Amino acid sequence: MVRVDLNSDLGETVDGSPTADDAAMFRLISSANIACGFHAGDADSMLVSCRLAVENGVSVGAHVSYRDRAHFGRADLEVLPAVLTDEVIEQLTALAEAARNAGTRIRYVKPHGALYNKIVSDDRRADAVARAIAEFSPGLPLMGLAGSAAERAASRFSLPFVREAFVDRAYQHNGTLVPRKLPGAVLHGASEVAERAVAMVTDGTVRALDGRLVHVEVDSLCVHGDTPDSVEMATAVRLALAAAGVEVGAFA
Repeated sequence: MVRVDLNSDLGETVDGSPTADDAAMFRLISSANIACGFHAGDADSMLVSCRLAVENGVSVGAHVSYRDRAHFGRADLEVLPAVLTDEVIEQLTALAEAARNAGTRIRYVKPHGALYNKIVSDDRRADAVARAIAEFSPGLPLMGLAGSAAERAASRFSLPFVREAFVDRAYQHNGTLVPRKLPGAVLHGASEVAERAVAMVTDGTVRALDGRLVHVEVDSLCVHGDTPDSVEMATAVRLALAAAGVEVGAFA
């Protein structure tokens, strides 16, 4: 049977208020990218998220970001590589403590927002992130877009690389994501998202915003937790994948 991971960005509280229905999403996914305090979240939300992960048999991932709560980690900041490495280690250390207290541990790392997009093409920043992971825990997997600078950096630092595809984000013809500021960048229809998920896993394709068919390689599908209809979309994705004979399960 074909198997794929289903992940979501969770624990993204802002001033103590949740941005997603975390309790519902944890019941639908197999891996959770938990905010580590730099773009959202705090020590309390990290502990709550890790406990929910344990209760629901979900793998814990570190959702590391630029230090940017003002823009929810979605502004491309100028950060020296050495500083970025230290900041990623700081976030991993914070989440690791919460995970230990909840009886689990970090299983992988997924950068967030502007940092994620930056290390699609920027080798220096990608190396800074990979170096941080390797120093923190050698061999800890890095999640990102296939064929990206992040994948090359993972190879250089001997990290397993998990290829991710987004079911609720529009793609450009070159396989990168359409920037959020452009119309049509974020998808909302549960049925459309579910169809895309099945095509990504079974056919290795996704229809770009301009109508072209794009090849994708995927180990893990993402449904963003802060999308208003994320629970409906994740439910539809699970049902559609099951109907297509695809099993959902954590890669780590």
